[in-house]
Amino acid sequence: MALLQISEPGQSTAPHEHRLAAGIDLGTTNSLIASVRSGIAETLPDDSGRHLLPSVVRYGKDKNPVVGHAALAVQTTEPLNTISSVKRLMGRGKEDVLTLHDTMPYRFVDTEGGMPSIQTDSGVYSPVEISAEILRTLRNRAEESLGGDLTGVVITVPAYFDEAQRQATKDAASLAGLKVLRLLNEPTAAAVAYGLDQKPEGVFAIYDLGGGTFDISILHLKKGVFEVLATAGDSALGGDDFDHAIADWLIEQSGIDASGNHSILRQALLVARKAKEQLSNETTVTVELSDGKNQHWQGALDRDTLTSLIDPIVVRTLPACRRCLRDAGLKVDHIDGVVLVGGSTRSPQVRDKVTGFFGKPALLHIDPERVVAIGAALQADILVGNKPEEDMLLLDVTPLSLGIEVMGGMVEKIIPRNSPIPIAKAQEFTTYQDGQTAMVIHVLQGEREMVQDCRSLARFNLRGIPPMVAGAARIRVTYQVDADGLLSVSAREETRNVESFIEVKPSYGLTDAEVEAMLRSSFEHAEDDMQERKLREKQVEAESLLQAVAVALKADGERFLNDEERSAIDKCMNKLAQSKTGRDAVLIDQNAKALNRATYEFASRRMDNNVQQALKGHSVNEFEETSGK
Repeated sequence: MALLQISEPGQSTAPHEHRLAAGIDLGTTNSLIASVRSGIAETLPDDSGRHLLPSVVRYGKDKNPVVGHAALAVQTTEPLNTISSVKRLMGRGKEDVLTLHDTMPYRFVDTEGGMPSIQTDSGVYSPVEISAEILRTLRNRAEESLGGDLTGVVITVPAYFDEAQRQATKDAASLAGLKVLRLLNEPTAAAVAYGLDQKPEGVFAIYDLGGGTFDISILHLKKGVFEVLATAGDSALGGDDFDHAIADWLIEQSGIDASGNHSILRQALLVARKAKEQLSNETTVTVELSDGKNQHWQGALDRDTLTSLIDPIVVRTLPACRRCLRDAGLKVDHIDGVVLVGGSTRSPQVRDKVTGFFGKPALLHIDPERVVAIGAALQADILVGNKPEEDMLLLDVTPLSLGIEVMGGMVEKIIPRNSPIPIAKAQEFTTYQDGQTAMVIHVLQGEREMVQDCRSLARFNLRGIPPMVAGAARIRVTYQVDADGLLSVSAREETRNVESFIEVKPSYGLTDAEVEAMLRSSFEHAEDDMQERKLREKQVEAESLLQAVAVALKADGERFLNDEERSAIDKCMNKLAQSKTGRDAVLIDQNAKALNRATYEFASRRMDNNVQQALKGHSVNEFEETSGK
């Protein structure tokens, strides 16, 4: 198992060389930055003493972006220029984004990169650029508070973020002028913040429900080693969905026509969010909605109604919890504790569901909105070398399997899902056709057996393969996933050491529906997939056999076969060719064996002839003398 040493050897620092580092929780609704000062990790406030930075950016005609509370204040009056919940757009394609919720009040435009960009009065901006503004604001806050430039930061991401979403996060940090020491999974950061690494041993569930994402991770903690046994979740499920459900109810109750009116939609979302937060401590709140003209509505929202609105969304988190336990090979009774993370876990309904599912109360003594940033700060402090005596190991996992396309449209899994990272695995492949000098490496992500059922991540070519007979070349393909969960792939032809390499940077990520479908389908269609794979394998073997026999017949058929023998072989070839297009794997196998039997004597004659040709002009004594040296 690959272990990740967090404290860097030889990087100890004297007190006067203390390096400034920070942990950043780049959230859907709010973001925070934290740092270790005087041995204590704490979140850093702005000039007004506010720790939470709303993840909202306004782009006006003055070309100067406004971030945070000032942007939040104008989002109802400038809904098309004020971007919130941008984390949900990271690493996604435009069509994926439009399926997240039909009330997203933005003007999306197509770009060459595939990631959706948003048209504002000051120009077009991608989710990466918008996130960079939030990160830049946090960086400025930290450097003012700490009195110097940051050496590096740890940025947390949902455990279920895929390749594209992680890469988009790193790109945003680079734009913001930050050096990323590591991307750390949010559940792991929460465990660090709770000091669970100091406990002798235990298995903990980290239930993380934020504004836009949900993660559940099972961690095994033993003497400072964090091993993620399994992870599951939904990268498009969170408190935003609560807000949309409440907003839809408010609009329905008010009778106000909100279709196409972005200001009313934004107003309803703001009222919904405020009411949701108030109902965490109160039983009933007053809510109001206005169209800004002649319609004004006032009503009441109680906790029971709120529960009925958000309960279907909370329930959607439970199947992922079950799947995570199953993947870890555990039962609920094996869990020693539950940690709640994310502002949405303040909801009594969420806490009741989690307690009911795991059968034990959750740990709550750290603010669930700050816990991730605090854990990231502790890790950042170690990574820059301020605590070289620490011996903490993080063993995260990759959430989905990574594989390669092989002949017949099949997927060969190289790194299975829930493999500890960082990890590197290699596998050898070969050519399919005689004289083949190039190979397409098709990188895939998913749990199914066939290419069309998995997600394509990247393609690249390996050229310069020496022309040889099919199956003679040795192509070594290596998949490497780093500590941030980012994938790189290399392919090398072993005889000539020709190599090609790619860092996988897909233009957009998986939708929540795709992730769920991948895992669900892998269970539902496991038997069908295995049968389909067996069929394809037989079809590929049959095609290879037919090609080999055809080449041999063309070269030596007239020399070593009489008419009767040739007719028998042709008959077997026709049967195999016909069955190869069908779906009976047993029949294909039978016909392949029949062709092998029919060509046995032909193959023997060709081999004897080749041996005779090789020995021609040499005496047996030559070989005896050579072997005796």
